[in-house]
Amino acid sequence: MSYLADSVRYDQMTYRRTGRSGLKLPAISLGLWHNFGGDRPYELGRGIARRAFDLGVTHFDLANNYGPPYGSAEVTFGQILSDDLRPYRDELVISTKAGYDMWPGPYGEWGSRKYLLSSLDQSLTRMGLDYVDIFYSHRFDPETPLEETMGALVSAVQQGKALYVGISSYSPAKTREAAELLRSAGVPLLIHQPSYSMLNRWIEPELLDTLEEVGAGCIAFSPLAQGMLTDRYLNGIPEGSRASQGKSLSTDLLTEENLGRIRALNEIAKSRGQSLAQLALTWTIRDPRVTSALIGASSVGQLEQNLAALQASPLTDDELAEIDKYAVESGIDLWATSSQAE
Repeated sequence: MSYLADSVRYDQMTYRRTGRSGLKLPAISLGLWHNFGGDRPYELGRGIARRAFDLGVTHFDLANNYGPPYGSAEVTFGQILSDDLRPYRDELVISTKAGYDMWPGPYGEWGSRKYLLSSLDQSLTRMGLDYVDIFYSHRFDPETPLEETMGALVSAVQQGKALYVGISSYSPAKTREAAELLRSAGVPLLIHQPSYSMLNRWIEPELLDTLEEVGAGCIAFSPLAQGMLTDRYLNGIPEGSRASQGKSLSTDLLTEENLGRIRALNEIAKSRGQSLAQLALTWTIRDPRVTSALIGASSVGQLEQNLAALQASPLTDDELAEIDKYAVESGIDLWATSSQAE
């Protein structure tokens, strides 16, 4: 039976304007970093994507090297489009990125024009698309002139292969430079994608103000701190978890100090009738300058539980003050090399 999207899919979701653009994004978006690669059953990812769209999640976020193996998440999503979502293409915001290692040799990573535009062409082929809605520079390249990297993003728009462009894990200073280069070429900076969570608050001192100043939105990735802000690690490291497999979460980060903070935050969540993950998402999008929080999901049930965070009451000043006692920098920012580069 062919897929028919839920007729009330837009009734429960909150949509937020992205900076000063005309584009709105769901307050929670779905990322395909994990669980959509060639190492996972196709029907698992397909079920998650379909349920997400039925619940009003219109934004699906990818990158060239999501998998494993590299590229396979885009292949999976391309198949989901072909099987189910193609009739709804104009209701979807699909993004991809290039910047990290993708193929061997000197042209397979970083920020050169050669790499970015070649990678975008490959991504479009894997997904069976003529264009993506957002194309990102996935990280700042300290050895390539920023003019070249931003020029490649401009070309992507001019060639009709991307509607909007973004950057990820850029410092406030480099964000300003990137925004000005893009603006001068007539292609505004739509959005910045930084890591951000209760245990990784680097965007608060300056980046959010910078994005407001240049008119760009913010979509926070890893709002659950690579899974640390869930109930999974409250009592140790379970078998099959990211930490046990060394997937983007080292056991070195699960120190007793960090676990103490996580357990305290879990108690605050319980007092609100939320799971820890739900509290983390409610907290991440408390600032209206954060357009969307980007989540992953390993099951339809987990997806539904996390999206339920949108139904929670706003955090009170007293709750925010209590959270601040434990929501402190915890040494978990794996992307600091890019975001601290000047």
